[in-house]
Amino acid sequence: MRARWPVIIGDHEITLRPLRRRDRFTWEKVRRANHEWLGPWEATRPTLIEENRWNQNEKLPTYYQMVRHYHREGRSGRQMAFAIWLNQSGREIFIGQITLGGIVLGAYRGAHIGYWIDQRYANLGYTTRAVQAVTNFAFTELHLHRIEINLRPENHASKKVAEKAGYYFEGIRPRYLHIDGDWRDHLTFVAENPKNFN
Repeated sequence: MRARWPVIIGDHEITLRPLRRRDRFTWEKVRRANHEWLGPWEATRPTLIEENRWNQNEKLPTYYQMVRHYHREGRSGRQMAFAIWLNQSGREIFIGQITLGGIVLGAYRGAHIGYWIDQRYANLGYTTRAVQAVTNFAFTELHLHRIEINLRPENHASKKVAEKAGYYFEGIRPRYLHIDGDWRDHLTFVAENPKNFN
């Protein structure tokens, strides 16, 4: 793995870079505005009966804790989380996030990509371009072999993103992730590195 954190990826109109402490107000404002839009696709934590007391006391991380976690994971090479910034009229507009997560080297050399976009900027191609940019980075800089995008069958917009970004449908994973309060089926889309590293 050659890339050193923090990583910044440019793609004409958009820039992908790690969230900073000073991005808090902007991030929180966009997340609040998109609460209902993102709700059906957000990961949740199942409540286990034997851990119920622990889960009830567990709080979501603060923004600053989240940023620290992202930077720690980025430096370790386990996960790379980027804010998506739209460069427009000389200023940057925060429009979403994309994460290259679950990075595993060795015989697997793979990862998965997850993303979300501000509803006001959906269906304009920005998410697809962000996926393509991160995929290209993962293949050329990290020399990964395989990247997955796992999405709910009902999420037609996300399916279009995966397909337009060059991912192919591999199969269905029943009850794969806990999303919006229950275990949900997911479709798996895959891209493989066109360069064969032996």
